[in-house]
Order: sequence, then structure tokens, then C-alpha cells
Amino acid sequence: MRCPGQDMRYWKHDSIFEIKCPYCGNPIEFFKDDSTKKCKNCGKRVPNPKMDFGCAAYCQFAEQCLGDLPPELMESREDMLKNRVAVEMKKYFKKDFKKISHALKISRYAEQIGKEEGVPLGIVLCAAYLADFDDLDKAKEILEQLGAKEELINEVMNILTGNVKNKNYEVINDAKAITEIQDLIEKDELSEEQIKKLVNDKILTETGKKKAKILFKI
Repeated sequence: MRCPGQDMRYWKHDSIFEIKCPYCGNPIEFFKDDSTKKCKNCGKRVPNPKMDFGCAAYCQFAEQCLGDLPPELMESREDMLKNRVAVEMKKYFKKDFKKISHALKISRYAEQIGKEEGVPLGIVLCAAYLADFDDLDKAKEILEQLGAKEELINEVMNILTGNVKNKNYEVINDAKAITEIQDLIEKDELSEEQIKKLVNDKILTETGKKKAKILFKI
């Protein structure tokens, strides 16, 4: 069955329209299912401003259905995927609100550190939401069921297992370390010297160390 949104039988009078090229002003004619069009005057590729990319943001068959996807959509796919991973994480932990809260803390610190370190946040946040899973097979299964690409699944699993010690891994490591140190501080189990030692020994990125020092006032 073809997606109704892409089937011409369901199209209306405004399904074919014209816009001005944002680069040169030349008119470009779009069909509603064109993801992008190349301007015949300047040669720039222009995204369809009226296209609803909602389903394409997570559908594993988006490329086959819509053709070459614009870069901004590829970014939104990973962004939407991490939101759906967060939902699945909450379902997995059910009423274990302590686990859910812990995972959300890791994701919050991962996002803050990741932005400064320039890592792909979609990938890192997927890993952050799954970082507390004891069953990594289940974590992988969730990504597969959500239609994540194989490259993303492999990278997330490498982060979680520590098979690759790259910048993505370091961001998740630091987010987890900061969360764990914070938990111990809240239990009044660490002296200031112990906190300093843990920050120096456990946290790998300069951004992570800086954030920890500010957060823990050391």
C-alpha cells in the first residue's frame, strides 16, 4: 500500500505550486512529494517548504519514499529518534522512577557536554537514555524496532559497551560520572578531596571537568 500523502489520487489543487528560489529569485515548480528541487537558474538545491516531513523523520524507508532528503531533515530524524528512545526507556523502567530520573540526569548532562564538545546529539542522547540498561540486547532491540539506521545502532552500542573510546563515548562517560558523583554527594558520602579526585580521575573531557567543578563548587 502506498503512503496516501504521496499518492496523486489524494492530491488537491494546491498539490503543485511555485515558489521563488531563495538564492536567486527564479521561479521553481514543486510537486507536493518533491523533497527538494534544483533551481534551473543558479543550480542550488532547495527544500520543499510545504512538505510535511513528520513520518520521514523516523521512517526507515524515508529515502526510498522521498528520494534524497535535505540535511535539515536528516538531523531531525535523529532528533525525533532520541525522543522516541526516551519514551521507550520510560516504558522499560515502568514505575522505577529512580531509574528514570537517573537516566534523565545522564541525558541532561550528555546534552550539555555534547553541545560544547561538538558531538552528534541525536546519537549521544540515544546512548544516554539507554546507558542504565543492564540488558544491552534490549537496548539494541529498541533501536531496531524504532527503525534506527544500522550505523547509528552500531555507534550507540559501541558507546554503551566501550568498544570504541571516541568523543561520543567520552561524553557519555562524563555524563554518567557526574551523575554518580552527584548521587554520592547527595548521600553525604564524599569529602571535598574525594570529589576532586573523582572528577580528575573519572571525567575525560575538558568540558566535563569544567562543568563538574562548577556544579560541585570545587
